[in-house]
Amino acid sequence: MRRGSIALRLALMFTAVAVFIFALLGVALLQVLRHELRRHEREEVQSRLEDVRYMLEHGRSSQLGLRVREKISALESRNGEVRYWMWSEAPGFRWADGAQAMADALHEEDGVVELPLGPNGRPMALMSARLPANDVRPEVQLIAGVSGAAPRQTLHTFEAAMALLALTGAGVAALMGYWVARVGLRPLQRLSAEAQGIGPDNRGQRLQLPALPIELTDMGQSFNAALDRLDGAYRQLETFNADVAHELRTPLANLIGQTQVTLARERDAAALREVLQSNLEELERLRSIVADMLFLARAEQGERARRLVDAPLALEVAKTVEFFDVLLDEAGLRVDVQGDAIAPIETALFRRALSNLLHNAIQHSSGGDVIGVRIEPLAGGARVSVSNPSAPLAPEALARLFDRFYRGDSSRPNSGENHGLGLSIVRAVAAMHGGQVFAQWADGEITVGFTVAPRR
Repeated sequence: MRRGSIALRLALMFTAVAVFIFALLGVALLQVLRHELRRHEREEVQSRLEDVRYMLEHGRSSQLGLRVREKISALESRNGEVRYWMWSEAPGFRWADGAQAMADALHEEDGVVELPLGPNGRPMALMSARLPANDVRPEVQLIAGVSGAAPRQTLHTFEAAMALLALTGAGVAALMGYWVARVGLRPLQRLSAEAQGIGPDNRGQRLQLPALPIELTDMGQSFNAALDRLDGAYRQLETFNADVAHELRTPLANLIGQTQVTLARERDAAALREVLQSNLEELERLRSIVADMLFLARAEQGERARRLVDAPLALEVAKTVEFFDVLLDEAGLRVDVQGDAIAPIETALFRRALSNLLHNAIQHSSGGDVIGVRIEPLAGGARVSVSNPSAPLAPEALARLFDRFYRGDSSRPNSGENHGLGLSIVRAVAAMHGGQVFAQWADGEITVGFTVAPRR
């Protein structure tokens, strides 16, 4: 029974419940027994009183007083468990020392009274009856008493027996509860064994849900879902590492190759300047990849947008579109902005996400196309989307658009002019604003965008 063991906890709970039930039953039975013993005691003292009372009420003998005393003498027990007192103004109808004092004490009492008159000062149940005078005797007050020693002894014995039974029952309940808990927790042990068997070499293995009890099914489903998420993250990490190596290898190879060629023979200043300019472009590309990767890493660690302001999104879109004026003119494209909304955004992050969406749309559009930007207000937030004409895209491609280093169909125009992190950054910005991303293709047009959640 290890510390913190569920079986031990259940056993202690069973013991507590058993003790409570035994105590409840013991108290209830004790009350019933006490009531019955009192009733029996009352009936007995009343019966003792009636034995002599009948003789006093119906006796017609001139020696009635003597005969009553003889009967009382026969009824009284030698050990003092049964006693009588009789008091009258006539000496012939008196019995026991202190009868007058007893008569005075119980003169106004009705029913059973307990006084410490039994052996060794134990309580005794007393009942008194006043008999009016008749033609053969004077007025008499008769008192009968029965010791409660036997009923109290029975009560004490019962209490001790109940206490012993309660302790024994609690001990048995603890042992049986622990055994039942161990047996009942065997499916959990099997579940633990299955979980321990899952490792890097068998990531696809999952818990066998049909073999689990109903109570563990939800936990098994949650565990399998967690394994699916971890497996997906593991695969994504593997892919990410491969993609990073591939993306960094190309500019590094270009830098090394150009530098080796340049160093192979003497170059004039103009040639060296050209090589350095080319190397600088490759270094800028490397810096951009590293900066984007660091940004995505912070976003995936749960970083949120901090400098939120309630800004009109149409104005922010207009400023971003203005930044692309030259590129749009060169490509022969036009941007059509529709709608507006005020939402809490960090303007720098919002413009970065919108810039990536516009740049992506410009790269995959042809001269004369119209790029549509639509702003729709939501409950306290907003929905921003960018649309451009596009060839049909498969659902699998749409689902992967926001994956890191994913470029879609390599046959699409300008598909190789970026390093595949633009839409991943859009997703990160959306997450930092508590929103989500979306992508859909319909009627020859692809729409990509994100949402901004209301301020919390």
